[in-house]
Amino acid sequence: MAEHSAYPVGLRLAGRRVVVIGGGQVAQRRLPALVAAGADVLLVSPSATPSVDAMAETGEIRWERRRYRDGDLDGAWYALIATRDRVANDAASAEAEARRVWCVRADDAEAATAWTPATGRVEGVTVAVLSGNDPRRSAAVRDAVVEGLRDGSLTRNRPRTPGVALVGGGPGDPDLITVRGRRLLAEADVVIADRLGPRDLLDELPPHVEVIDAAKIPYGRYMAQEAINNALIEHAKAGKAVVRLKGGDPYVFGRGMEELQALAEAGIPCTVVPGISSSISVPGAVGIPVTHRGVAHEFTVVSGHVGPDDPRSLVDWASLAKLTGTLVVLMGVDKIGLIAEALVRHGRPADTPVAVVQEGTTATQRRVDATLATVGETVRAAEIRPPAVIVIGEVVNVAAPAGPAA
Repeated sequence: MAEHSAYPVGLRLAGRRVVVIGGGQVAQRRLPALVAAGADVLLVSPSATPSVDAMAETGEIRWERRRYRDGDLDGAWYALIATRDRVANDAASAEAEARRVWCVRADDAEAATAWTPATGRVEGVTVAVLSGNDPRRSAAVRDAVVEGLRDGSLTRNRPRTPGVALVGGGPGDPDLITVRGRRLLAEADVVIADRLGPRDLLDELPPHVEVIDAAKIPYGRYMAQEAINNALIEHAKAGKAVVRLKGGDPYVFGRGMEELQALAEAGIPCTVVPGISSSISVPGAVGIPVTHRGVAHEFTVVSGHVGPDDPRSLVDWASLAKLTGTLVVLMGVDKIGLIAEALVRHGRPADTPVAVVQEGTTATQRRVDATLATVGETVRAAEIRPPAVIVIGEVVNVAAPAGPAA
């Protein structure tokens, strides 16, 4: 008999009875999608994985703690059979056939009346791939399509939605931007980019995309915030899809709210895409956890762009000195000596470990270690330049330090 291909269809299971037999790893993988589809899920199994158990505890599914018995598929629209008991699987499969219930079998695809495709979801689009009995090929094709949708390579020519997206690009490594941020970048007509954003991604943009340098280089030429706001408004009003590509997260010392407020006043729609903050990712890139059991139960992130004695400073350095957790200082390279002196003056021990990480997550990343007593001179001697993240606290010594500066 000639082999027939499967007929693809999307099942609408909201409010409909679905029976899952077996509470192991297969069920753990499949149940979330069934719950997301709104199915009324009944699990029949004497045991379950902790994750499946948690779903039952929270009421996402109903769980009858027993083995399968005839009649369990009564009223079901769909069944997933996933036990290690071949006899039980055959019996449940036979009941599904008799009741005309679409049935997936984890142990024997040929004995099933339905197959589960390799699926992925991106921005409201569901990708489902079937390739017969070759699940690895299905997954590979699914992954390629999903990645193309996420990074925009499969949708570059689709109609663009005018407006602005404030995209947090992460700490510098282009692989650390969110998938949503990368997709919006691929769909942009205009990109207004910071120096601290993932600059390598700009090379991937099509030639027609206008790239505007909004670099705020410390102690050098910069584009005033008002000019950035005006550029965002001007291009958005011209009907362009505009991406404001920022380093880290737009709202962590990124002035993202100022830009959002300017756009709102101009009646420009704006999407905010969070990014990975350098305050967490850069220490992690050099082996420093900002919290660690038995060492630090909290971490505090502060801006060091003005010194402790500057009347413009909003940081309570005296209170910070009394904390025992981790202190992460951003934009504080040239003020770290003054910051360290203030912390020691207010009670933080002078031998508190400090790590300074320059250009973290990039190819030019480097780390130097010091203490509060020595960090000012160490930074000067090592010629550390912005951008750099400064970590203060015992977490610096959780892993072996990197040694002297390169």
